[in-house]
Amino acid sequence: MPSPSPILRAAFPEYKSPYGPKYHYQPNFKGITASQVTRFGFKSAAFGGVALFTVIFYASGLPRVQRDLLQKIPFIGSHFVHEIPASDNKGVKTVSIFSFDEIVFAKLDLGSTLIVGALISVIFTINFHSGAQYGPSPRAHWIALATIAGLCFLLFLASRTWLRLVTHFVPEPYLDEVFHIPQAQRYCDGKWHEWDDKITTPPGLYAVTVAYHRLTQQAQCTVSSLRAFNGCALFFAAGLALFSRQQSEGRLPWRRAELPLPLSLYSRLTAFNVALFPVLFFFSELYYTDVLSTTAVLLCYTWCQSRTAGLLSGRRRPSVFSDLVAVVLGVAALAMRQTNVFWVVVYMGGMEAVHVVRNLEPQPVEKPELETLVEMVKFYGWRYSVGDVHDPPLSIAWPHDWALSLLSIGIAAACNPKKVMCRIWPYVLVVALFAAFVVWNGGVVLGDKSNHVATLHLAQMLYIWPLFAFFSAPLLLPVFFSALQTIRTVFSPPPGGSGPAARRREEDNPEKQQQQQQSAALRLATSLFAAHKLGYSLALLAACAGAFLGVVHFNTVVHPFTLADNRHYMFYVFRHTVLRGRAVRLALVAPYVACCAACWLVLAGSPPPPGSIGARGQQREGSTPFVNSPFLEVPPLPAAASSSPTTTTTGAAKKTNDETTAAAPAATAPEFDTSDVALNPPPQTSTALLWLLAAALSLVTAPLVEPRYFILPWVFWRLLVPAWSVPAPEGVLPRAWRGLDPRPVLETLWFLAINGATMYVFLARPFLWKNPDGSVMDGGRLQRFMW
Repeated sequence: MPSPSPILRAAFPEYKSPYGPKYHYQPNFKGITASQVTRFGFKSAAFGGVALFTVIFYASGLPRVQRDLLQKIPFIGSHFVHEIPASDNKGVKTVSIFSFDEIVFAKLDLGSTLIVGALISVIFTINFHSGAQYGPSPRAHWIALATIAGLCFLLFLASRTWLRLVTHFVPEPYLDEVFHIPQAQRYCDGKWHEWDDKITTPPGLYAVTVAYHRLTQQAQCTVSSLRAFNGCALFFAAGLALFSRQQSEGRLPWRRAELPLPLSLYSRLTAFNVALFPVLFFFSELYYTDVLSTTAVLLCYTWCQSRTAGLLSGRRRPSVFSDLVAVVLGVAALAMRQTNVFWVVVYMGGMEAVHVVRNLEPQPVEKPELETLVEMVKFYGWRYSVGDVHDPPLSIAWPHDWALSLLSIGIAAACNPKKVMCRIWPYVLVVALFAAFVVWNGGVVLGDKSNHVATLHLAQMLYIWPLFAFFSAPLLLPVFFSALQTIRTVFSPPPGGSGPAARRREEDNPEKQQQQQQSAALRLATSLFAAHKLGYSLALLAACAGAFLGVVHFNTVVHPFTLADNRHYMFYVFRHTVLRGRAVRLALVAPYVACCAACWLVLAGSPPPPGSIGARGQQREGSTPFVNSPFLEVPPLPAAASSSPTTTTTGAAKKTNDETTAAAPAATAPEFDTSDVALNPPPQTSTALLWLLAAALSLVTAPLVEPRYFILPWVFWRLLVPAWSVPAPEGVLPRAWRGLDPRPVLETLWFLAINGATMYVFLARPFLWKNPDGSVMDGGRLQRFMW
C-alpha cells in the first residue's frame, strides 16, 4: 500500500480501532465500483418499484389508460379490466372466485394500494435513513429485507384473498356488522349526532374509517370498503409488531452501537405470525373493532418502548412532546375499546415506572455478613430503596423471586416518588380521563348496559391457558423435551452417592459451615427459598390446582349470550365441557394447570448457562443484571474479568466489569452471537408480572367468554416469548441452522391450517335456523360459524 501524501494524511488522520490493529482510511480514487452500483440499483428498485406499483394501479382506474395503454402490455395486459357488453355478462355462479388474477389484480381499490405501498416505503425508509441494520453483512442485510418484503406480500395476498371470498359469499353485513356498518355509514354521511344504543364500544373505529375514506377519496362507505379498511389495519399491526421486536433486540445490555446486529429471523416470523393469529386474521376482513384496537395498542406499545430506550430524545427523561404524544395515543387506544385502559395504563405505565427504578444507579457496596433475619431485612430493604432492585430474567425466577421483584420495585418507587411521577404522569392523565368518561357516561360501556355489566369472572384466567396452548402448540416443544429430561433425571441415581464419603464432603463444604453460624430463622428462610428442587415445583403445582378448584367451584360464570348463539365456536366448547356437570368442571382443572405451566415455561425460556456471554469469549455487563436476592447466589465474574471481590449488587458488578474492559488492551473485534437465542432472551420478571396483571384485569371484568377478548393478551405474550434452540448434539445440525428457532415456521404452518379450516367452515358450511315445527327463522338468512 503506497504511503499517503501529507495532504491526505491531514485530511484523513490516523484512526485507532478499539477492536483491532491500526489502519489508515483510504479514499476511493477509482470512481464508481461494482458494489456501489449494486447498492444504488437495489435502492432505486425498492423505491421505484413501490412508486411504479402505486402509479399503475391508480392509472388502472382510468378507462382511457386501460384501453390505450395497460391492456396492450405483453403478458400482464389481460389482467386489467376490459369493458364487456351487457349482453355478454355472465351469472355470478359461472365466474370462478378462486381465479388468481381476479383475486389479486382485479378491483384493487386505490386506498388499499396506497396503504400497502406506504407500508413498504416506511420499511425501506427506516432502513436507509435511521441506520437500521438487518444483517451482519451487506448480503445478509439485503436477504433480511427481501424476507420482510416477501412476508409483506404473502400477508397482502392472504388478506386480499380473504376479503374477496367474504365479499362474494357474504355481501351483506353479518352478525355484529349489522350494528357497526350502519353506524360507520352514518358518520360517512355526516350524521355525527346519530348513535345506535346497541353499540357498546366508543366511536373510534368509525371516526378513523371516515378519515380513511376521505383520504383515499372514496365517495361511499360500502360494505367491502369498510371491511378492506380492517385489512389495512392488519398490515400496520404486523409492521408495529416487527418494530417492537426490533426495539427489544436493540436494547440488549451487551449490544454496542459500533457493531449493529441484525434483526433476527425469529423476530421477522414472529411479527408475521402475529398478523396470522387465527382470531385476529379472521376478523381482519369483517368490520369489527378488534383489528384496529390491536393496532392502536401496539402503536402505544412501540412508543412506550421508544421512550424507555431513549430513542426519541436522546436524554434520560423523555421530552414534553413525547409525553403529550403518549397521552394522545393512549386516549386514541381507549377510543377503540374501553378495556385497552389496562394495557395502556397498567402494562405500559408499569414498564416506564420499572424503567425509572432500574436506572437509579445506586453506589455499589459489598454484602456484609448477615447472621440474623432482622439484619438481612434491613440491609436488603435499604438496597431496594436506593434502586438496587431484584428483577432477574424470568428463566431463573421462582415464585419467591416474583414476590421479591414486586417488593423491591415497590420500595424503590415509594422512596423515589418524584422521579417516578415525572415519568408516568401521561398514563396517570389517561386513567384520569377514563375515570371522567365513566362518571359522565354512567358506566364503562356506551350502549346495551343491561347485558354488559362489569363483574368478577376469575374463571377467565383459567380459560386463557388452554386457548394459548391450542393456538401456540408448536411453541410448546421445549416443554415436551424438558418434561422428558425431568422424568429421566428423577429415575436416575444421584451422582454424588449417599455414603460416608459424601457426608464428609458435605461437612467440609464452606457454605455448610457458614450456614451453621446463622440464626435459626435465617436458616429456615434460606432452606425454604434457596433449594430449587422438584418438591418446590410440585408444591407450586398443587397450590395452583387448589386455587383453580376454588375458582371453578365458586366463580364459574356462564353468560346467557354464550348459550343463546350457536354460531360461535365457544357455544360448542361450553356445551361439551363446562356444562356437562360439576364433576367435569372439576376434572378440567388438570388441563388448566398443565396448560398454565406449559405456557409460563414457554414464556420463561431456558435459563442462561453460568457465566453467560453476549460476545463469544467476553463476559456481559455483570454476571446477572438486576439480581439482588438473599436467597439466590449470583455467579461470580471470571478471575480475568474481575480485580476486586465480587459483590451481590448489580452496580458493583457493572462497575467492576466496565473498569476491567477499559483497562484491557484493544484486541481483535469481538464476534457477536447473532443467533435467535442470543437476540431474543427471556423477559424480565417485572415485565412478565405486569403482563399477567394487565391480562387478568382485562379479562376478569368481562362476564362473556369470547376468543376475541384474548387477542391482546396473546399478542403481548407472543412478543415476549424468547427464542429456543434445538437441543441437538454437536455436528447433527448444519452450521447455518445452529441457534435458529424452528418453532415460528411450524407456528406459521399451524396458523395457515387453522385459518384455512375456519375460512372454509365460515364460507362453505352455512346453515339455517329452524323452529321446532320445521319453519325457517330469521327470514331464511344463512347463518355461519365463526370465532
